[in-house]
Amino acid sequence: MNEKFYFLPIEKQQRIINAGFRVFSQNTYKKSPMQEIADEAGISKSLLFHYFHNKKELYLFLWEKAADITIEYLTRNHCYECRDLFEMMERGMYAKIQIMCQYPDISAFAMKAFYEKDPAVCEDIQRSYRKYFNRKAADALAGLDPEDFIPGLDLAMMHRQIYLMSVGYLWEISQQGEVLEAKTLEADFSEMLAFWKNVYLRKES
Repeated sequence: MNEKFYFLPIEKQQRIINAGFRVFSQNTYKKSPMQEIADEAGISKSLLFHYFHNKKELYLFLWEKAADITIEYLTRNHCYECRDLFEMMERGMYAKIQIMCQYPDISAFAMKAFYEKDPAVCEDIQRSYRKYFNRKAADALAGLDPEDFIPGLDLAMMHRQIYLMSVGYLWEISQQGEVLEAKTLEADFSEMLAFWKNVYLRKES
């Protein structure tokens, strides 16, 4: 990657990033044309190749960028400081809602990339995902007290289920192709959060 990309105005960087998220989220890796990304970003194809030497380089940059953006917003919302799982999930979902309002296609791209089977990028994506998810899961599980949850509950399995349901919800929303309303997303997630608490937390006697 050409480091000159980072010398571009932030607004122009974001336009290129969002264009990549959108085009790659709508097609397989192989069928995503660099020309379409350049057109959506409002730059020439040759200039896009000036910043990213090939399609694979841009694709993997966007994958890592999606992770970096997520970590940035989670940190900003103090998610990593929480010891309570559901407060962490709540802060995390609000952070992701903020991200989606800024980067509308980021969730759809991340999901598409995760399931991408093209050998040019598949192994790199899966290796990166395992490292990121395992670290995130370990952080979330470290402070949990089994006494807070229903007897015999597999906390790691519970965390994975909630994580996958959250990702699925964001995927479903991103596929609707409508302008995202933060208040609607927050209300939906609050309802899901209340359901999870009712299912997993130990009832007071």
